[in-house]
Amino acid sequence: MESMDKIREWLYQTPYQHFAIEVASEDASFRKYYRLTHGDIRLLLMDSSLEKDSLAAFIKVTQKLLDSKVKAPQILEQNLEEGYLILEDFGSTHYLDILNWDNHEELYKKAIDVIVKMQKASTSGLPLYDKAFLTQEMDLMSEWYMIKLLPVSLSSAQKEIIDQTISDIADEVLKQPQGLFVHRDFHSRNIMLTKNNEVGVIDYQDAMSGALMYDIASLLEDSYIEFDREDMQKLVLYFRDKKGLDIDDATALRWFDFISMQRHIKVLGIFARLYKRDGKKGYLKDIPLTLKYLFDTAKLYEETKPLNQLFKEI
Repeated sequence: MESMDKIREWLYQTPYQHFAIEVASEDASFRKYYRLTHGDIRLLLMDSSLEKDSLAAFIKVTQKLLDSKVKAPQILEQNLEEGYLILEDFGSTHYLDILNWDNHEELYKKAIDVIVKMQKASTSGLPLYDKAFLTQEMDLMSEWYMIKLLPVSLSSAQKEIIDQTISDIADEVLKQPQGLFVHRDFHSRNIMLTKNNEVGVIDYQDAMSGALMYDIASLLEDSYIEFDREDMQKLVLYFRDKKGLDIDDATALRWFDFISMQRHIKVLGIFARLYKRDGKKGYLKDIPLTLKYLFDTAKLYEETKPLNQLFKEI
């Protein structure tokens, strides 16, 4: 209640003092969202008071996206001291709410067109998605998923398999084009369809400069919804063609598969950490699909077959 009182106190000092306020949602971080309404006008208030440091990045990345003609929310008011922003409201229709077997190809192609736009955004000042960071993310899987959630005790031989596979995956990821704007969480919960049928992008403050296929992997191997793998592979090739890349199908799909495995390994650790450290058990139900993606892909490549076998053993 104290948080809401602080927000109201600030709103009284803005042009939005007469707007009604209600809780809209929370996300996997410590941010909260409130919907502001006044007549037909709807806005969104982002409360980052528990992680104020993220606001500067959010504002900077928002401008990069807007400059690239990506539909990111306009920032209408800000209070960096308390950690509040008032944003354009894209409504409440997330991709996850509307994706189905009949429309997924059309909706995914619209989102892929947005990725092509995003990749034209400036990466100036963004952190680099290098081998150290790729590896650090994947290391979350051993610590939080295997050791703390399952839990299992890993032998030195098992640790060696994990470490070697993680290193090989990171090396493979770095073979594809780098230095592109990477949203890092471009999936069905962070993509919205506005009332004007535009694709709105949210939750991008952790953007980095990294690999070509990362956001495509987030989109098409989404831990919250699954479609046929062959359909997804066709969409990877659609992205390749939209980008005008001179690579064969096998290369494009290999790049996609390795960045997908990097992401799934990371996500296993993040979902487990959200539960064990932050008490957010809702993400546990998304672990089986994440594992399925990882197993289905890891069995295809010599570099990752040992990790696949290790998972079966434990």
